[in-house]
This record gives sequence, structure tokens and C-alpha cells, in this order.
Amino acid sequence: MSQVKRLNIIIKGIVQGVGFRPFIYKLSTKLDLKGVVINSGSGIIIEVEGNHNNLQSFLSKLHQEKPIVSKIDYVSVIILKPFGYLTFKINNSINDKKNVKVPPDMATCQDCLEEISNPISRRYLYPFTNCTDCGSRYSIIHGLPYDRSQTSIKKFIMCQFCQKEYNNSFSKRFHSQINLCPYCGPKLKLLNHRGKVLSYSLEALRQCINDLKAGKIVAVKGLGGFQIIVNARNTNSIHKLRKYKNRPKKPFALMYSSLKAVRTDCQISLLEKELLISSQAPIVLLKKKNNNQNCNIAPNNPYLGVMLASTSLHYLLLKELNFPLIITSGNINSEPICINEKEAVQQLGNIVDLFLTHDFPIVRPIDDSVVRIIQGKKFFMRCARGYAPISLTIHKQLYFNSKKFIVQPSILAVGSHAKNTVAILKDNQIFVSQYIGDLSALKTFESFKNTINNLRTLYEFKPEIIVCDKHPDYISSNFAEIQNLPLRKVQHHYAHALSCMLDNKLKPPVLGIVWDGTGYGDDDKVWGGEFILILDNSYKRIACLHSFKLPGGNKAMKDPKRSALGILYEVPNLEKNLELSFFKEFSKQELSLLQQMLSLDINVFLTTSIGRLFDGVAAILGICYENTFEGQSCMMLEHATLKFKTEDSYTYNIIRIKYPYIIDWKSMIREIIQDINKKISSEKISVKFHNTLAEIIVDIAKISQVKNILLSGGCFQNKYLTERAIFRLEQENFVPFFHQKVPSNDEGIAIGQIVAEIIHK
Repeated sequence: MSQVKRLNIIIKGIVQGVGFRPFIYKLSTKLDLKGVVINSGSGIIIEVEGNHNNLQSFLSKLHQEKPIVSKIDYVSVIILKPFGYLTFKINNSINDKKNVKVPPDMATCQDCLEEISNPISRRYLYPFTNCTDCGSRYSIIHGLPYDRSQTSIKKFIMCQFCQKEYNNSFSKRFHSQINLCPYCGPKLKLLNHRGKVLSYSLEALRQCINDLKAGKIVAVKGLGGFQIIVNARNTNSIHKLRKYKNRPKKPFALMYSSLKAVRTDCQISLLEKELLISSQAPIVLLKKKNNNQNCNIAPNNPYLGVMLASTSLHYLLLKELNFPLIITSGNINSEPICINEKEAVQQLGNIVDLFLTHDFPIVRPIDDSVVRIIQGKKFFMRCARGYAPISLTIHKQLYFNSKKFIVQPSILAVGSHAKNTVAILKDNQIFVSQYIGDLSALKTFESFKNTINNLRTLYEFKPEIIVCDKHPDYISSNFAEIQNLPLRKVQHHYAHALSCMLDNKLKPPVLGIVWDGTGYGDDDKVWGGEFILILDNSYKRIACLHSFKLPGGNKAMKDPKRSALGILYEVPNLEKNLELSFFKEFSKQELSLLQQMLSLDINVFLTTSIGRLFDGVAAILGICYENTFEGQSCMMLEHATLKFKTEDSYTYNIIRIKYPYIIDWKSMIREIIQDINKKISSEKISVKFHNTLAEIIVDIAKISQVKNILLSGGCFQNKYLTERAIFRLEQENFVPFFHQKVPSNDEGIAIGQIVAEIIHK
């Protein structure tokens, strides 16, 4: 008989709330190993003993057979003298140092969906069915380690049947911390728009289904908060919803009952299919089969945002409907989604006809994640349910000024103003919050503060340093300034580039190409078309877009025509080219006033923003005169590229007097006007415009003499621009990188702020 050995194993990563302890129990029992497994605040602790061969098999299968939704980042193994364990047990959790990765919420698994569809199952039609592989996690956790007592459902005491499943090592609910059933768990109820109860449980479900068929607008309490749903085939209902939510043209997402149903409207690649059916169940941008379909859902848009049911409740609704559902956040514009019944009735009662709600408490609001495929890879437009909270490890490459890898002080980064997220650094791990939103709304600012407090509680985190954006008027920056902590302010576009650098595990030197709508520059001007050379402990703005004036300042963000006027003002003899169609969109009085503002420098901002350049070109082409939602004109220019193919581009100049070199786009604008006068299609002009931007990227990359090129900022959510830039950079033997785990928009700013503090310490 082989000599008995004992191993002490510590595992870190996403290993709590994902069925990892039950997996370890079953694996150990199968291999005739004895010992114990424990949840701790820092991960999973295992003590296992047996013969050498079985222990080696255990270590191998630990990685090969782990739960699908788990993620192992770190394993330490120490050989100890045998203890003499007689059995293998799952012991109570220990409440030690908190730096474990919190599990994200997971869509209902196929086994549970089959269970609620089975008439002989005791969970038949039960809308809160879950198991160790699926269900709520991050949205309901109060603290760590992950145990039922640390969740919002601790008030629901398991019935004898659920307790039996919990104790049964052969059950898929073995040690499931949120095990529930119709006898001991939450229950549905249906309310009218004023909050009066109409029905409960299955009757509430049936009545809601009938009302959806009749075209009623319903607010349903989902996994991360309330969502508004409506029949996607009912034109009148969609019109009402757009009116009530003040959303005239912004696309809605659709939830379908099955992949088969999705395929009736959309093209689906293999990767897109995998994303749709994944445990994260994000909204995926899919190409429409017919651009004339679903015009009132995604107007003038070749893409549809599509998802499958993310909870048992959504599945039960869709199962009885022969149409997809529009699904949109249950909130007033720019505010967080509602998570409790009282605030939902107060805020949404004038929008919806009914509320399908329940007593399953939600701790923190979490929106649906949104992804698309760029360059054959998943690309985040919004990182929230199913992925949040994301974590990143600070890798040794960042410590280029030090011979040894040191533990950093605890850092709180408060992020940007719009698309805000916050992040903390603890024990060289960055933990990033879910998407919070635009801080200009008071309730979103309250959510921002609550999120920071939640992270402090969850990780027993006490910041020693706080980091913010340089913008003096950002609410997040104002918050940071009054925290009585050492403060570092980080330039917006530098933070963008650093977040992309960490996302791709790179080290300097790298060239960060950061293009977005707006960001406060080191010269106190509005930046947005930046080429940032990142060196060991500094950065240099080596090039930028030629600046132009925005008449009315921030008003230009919603009015692309103003950007167009500012652009044409810089090009001699073009500002009076009144035959351009967009001039007709102004009244004579308004046009005269704006032109005076430009000539007299009254109430104008100077900007180098590529986002505003997109706005101006879209208006000049007559593609978009008003941004009814953020990024509308940029999106419409991108969509125009799908209708024409060409390698042609426009000319431009690079003025190389001193750093930053100036990218002079005036000749490009002249040539665009010439093409318009020649009746060249706006689709061809759009492709040439995008191609020109890609050529600019290549030229500045050559000037930088740096191999690794980063693409960051909201403009690189544009599929054509990103893929064209990558194609041209690779042709010229550069190595381009774009975001992988972190959105390229302002959701990544907090990460970059932390990296800046580390490398400038």
C-alpha cells in the first residue's frame, strides 16, 4: 500500500458561489481521499490526504473537471504529515481576510429550466429555481465568505425537502447556498400601476402573460433590478414606451424564447451563439437578416441587441408567448434601475401598466451586459450582469522601476463622470464595480456612494489613497477631493490607455491611441483625439487632432450640426457653403447667432475630439442632425460603412513643428465636400472617412517607433474603425491591442487611474 500523504491546498479565483466545495467533496470521495474543504475570505482551503497516485489524480482533475463557471487564478500546495482524517467533510466557513473574487450572477442553467418545465417536479413553474451552477450571486451578497447567512435571502429558511437536497452529495443543490422552492422561497405578485396587488404566485404569472399578449407594458423584477418589457410585435405599445421613456430613436434590446426564434430575425455566428447561451447571458449585438425588420425597435440600424432568458421567471414568461419581448432598464433616464417595489411604483408608475414583482431582495442594482464581436473576439459595450465584478491582477511587468514585486497600498479609484465604475486595489488585486452610469443624476450619485460603501464592506477595504480624473467639475472628482485622503488626479486619456495596457498585460513603451467624445486635457482644453506615448514612469502626448471650436460648448454633444459649423469654420471658404443640406436645419436667426459665436469666440470650446469630428461629418453628410442618444451620429456613420467597400481614403497633413504633432484634417473636409458636390454616396464617403482615420493611426504609429499599439476610448466601439485600424497596423508590422475584459469606454477609467498611481508612486 502506498504511503499516505496530506496536502494543504489554497485556491483563489472565482471559487465561491459556483459549486466548488461540492465539486471538491465529490472528487475527493470518488478518489477515496479524506479531509476537509472550507470557504474562507480569501478563497477555498482544502486539506486532503490519501495515497500518492490518488492525490496526483486529484490535483489534475481539480483543473480539468472544475465547475464551468468557476475560474482558478492561483493554487498553492504544501505537503504535510498525515492527520488521520476518517472522512471528507465540507466544514463551516471561516471569516478571515477578505480578498476572494465575488461570483457574478448567472443565468438559469438548462437542468433547472427542464425542471420547471416538468409537471411532476416539485419546482414545476417555480420562477426562482436555481442550483449550484446558476442564479443570483453578486446582486444578493452582503458579505464574504459566500454563505446563505451573508446573502439577502437569509430570511427564507429551507424547508425539509430543500434541506435534504442541501445535505445530499448526489444532488445538484448539494451545499447550494440559495436553495429555494415553492414551499419555502419567494413568491410572485402582480400589481397595477399604482401598486395595488392584483394576484399572487401562478395566477400572477398567468395574468401577466395574458396582459403582455394584450399589449400591456410591464415592469418585471429581474435578477439585478426592474426591467420594462412589452410585446415586440405590438407597434402601439412600442410607440407608447418610446414616448413614456423619452426615447424616440435609441434601439431597444429584444429577449427571445430560443435560438431558433432569434434566427428568424438575425444572423448568428458560432461565437455569438456561445455568448447567447452562456451563463452570463449578455445582450449580444447581432446583424439583422433584413434591415427593414424591427424598424421601430432599432430604427435605421442593421443590428439588433438580442438576449435569451436570464432567469427562470423570464423563461416562464417567454414559454407562453409567440413573440419576443422588448426589454429595457426599469429606470428614469440616467438614473439607476429600481431594485425594490416601492421605488419602482414611484418612478415607473406613469410608464408601465403593471408590475410583476416578488419578495426576493436585491442588494445592488445591476444592468444587463452588452457585447458585440470585433475582430472575432467578444468586446464589451457594457460590463454588468454575468461578468461584474471583474477583477484584474497587477502583474510584475508594471514594476519596471523595482527589482522586487511589492504589495501596494489600498487604493480607491472613483472613475469618470459618465459610464462610471469605481475600482479598488487590495493585495495587488483590482476589483471593479458593476456599471453605475451618469453621475449627473442625483440618484446615480447616491448609487455611486453606495457602491463604494458596498466594496468597503465586502472586502473589508480601507483606502489609503484615492485617485480621480483631472476634470475639476466631475462629480466623482469633487467627491474624491473631500475624502481627507492623499489624492492623485489622472488625465482622462492617459487613464484610458493604461486600462488597455493592463487589460492586455503589457508594459511600456506602448502607444495609446485614445479617441472619444470628451476628456479634460493637461492644457485645460477638451481632448478626444489623442496619441499618448506611455514610457516607464511618464507619458507624452505626441500627437492630437487639429482643434476646432464647438459653438455653445456642451450643447454640441447633442447637436452634431454645431460640430459641423465648428469644423467648416476652420476651413477657408467652406463655412459659407450654404448649399450643404445641414444648413437648412438651422433657422436664419440661429445660424447667424452661432456664426457670430464662432467669429467672436463667445461661448465656444476648443476641442481635439474625434467623437465630435464624427458628429460634424455625420451632419455634413446629412446622416444625422441630432443625437437623441449618446453616440447616435457615430453609430450611423459606422452603419453606413456596411453598404459600400473601397480602399480609398482622403488626404490630411501632419504638422511636425513640436510635440504634440498636429493632425490637420482640413484637406479631408474639403475633399468630402467635393465628393458631396459630385453626388458621391454618403456610404462611400463614410468608408473613405473611416479609412482616413485608420491611415492617420498608422502614420503616427510609425512616428512613435513603438511596436505595441493600444486602441482605447469610446470611438473604438466602432467595429469598422477598430477592425480597419488593426488590419492596417498589422500590414505595417505593428502589434495592435484592444480591450478584452474591460470596455473601451469610460467604464475602464477607474482601472487606469489605479495603474497610474502604481507606476508613478
